[in-house]
Amino acid sequence: METLTFKLSGNTAFFKQPDVNTYLYYTYGNIHKIALLGLFGSILGLNGYNQQKKNEDYPEFYQKLKTLKIAICPLNDQGYIPKKVQVFNNSVGYYNKDKQDKPCNLIVKEQWLEKPVWQIYLLLDGLNESLLLQSLKKRMVEKRFVYLPYLGKNDHYANIEAIAVHPIIRTMTETPIIIDSFFPKKTGELIPKRGLGKKEPDFKYEERLPIALESVCNQYVTESLIFTNIPVKLNQDFPVYEVNGKNLMYL
Repeated sequence: METLTFKLSGNTAFFKQPDVNTYLYYTYGNIHKIALLGLFGSILGLNGYNQQKKNEDYPEFYQKLKTLKIAICPLNDQGYIPKKVQVFNNSVGYYNKDKQDKPCNLIVKEQWLEKPVWQIYLLLDGLNESLLLQSLKKRMVEKRFVYLPYLGKNDHYANIEAIAVHPIIRTMTETPIIIDSFFPKKTGELIPKRGLGKKEPDFKYEERLPIALESVCNQYVTESLIFTNIPVKLNQDFPVYEVNGKNLMYL
């Protein structure tokens, strides 16, 4: 079995939370699976939300890519990405009119991530049977993208570097294990390391992030995900894979 991996980064990013707020649009603190499926969809040239038809449950990119397994490893310190509120005018003509169709000035406030970096892993399971997965792998390796990938919004260009394919093996998980990627909170119990000989202090980053879309209104289905250097005692047979010395759990 193989995995395709690449370094994903940008100067800024904005993964909009769907919560309505009159004054400010908030972002998720990290990239999530749906945003990555959208990025892969742009690479393949698949249709997005704007092209979705009324009789379709999902946009094309999600319908065709929802079964992909992805591991996300934040490279920012302890998984935390700094945020900054940006204020700007929306210059699109149809936005700059009030209810009486009079000219007005629309001021937008958005919370942007600053200098985000992740290592992304795509599980190439069933590669021989999936022509779409074969095409995605080929386009990634050859850097031939149909559309320009971005980080949540087309104001935020994505840098994709160090694309490689590595063999992957399933690890033994009988004892507490450190997982180097995001993993579901329900996976198990954190077992803090003891003693003064630790190389680095324990940390834990936790956030509810989208992992799927529901079919009625395409709203996000979220789950509590954790990124930590604390060993985890798994409470079920969740698969953990090893790639170049890193333990990954695919979402």
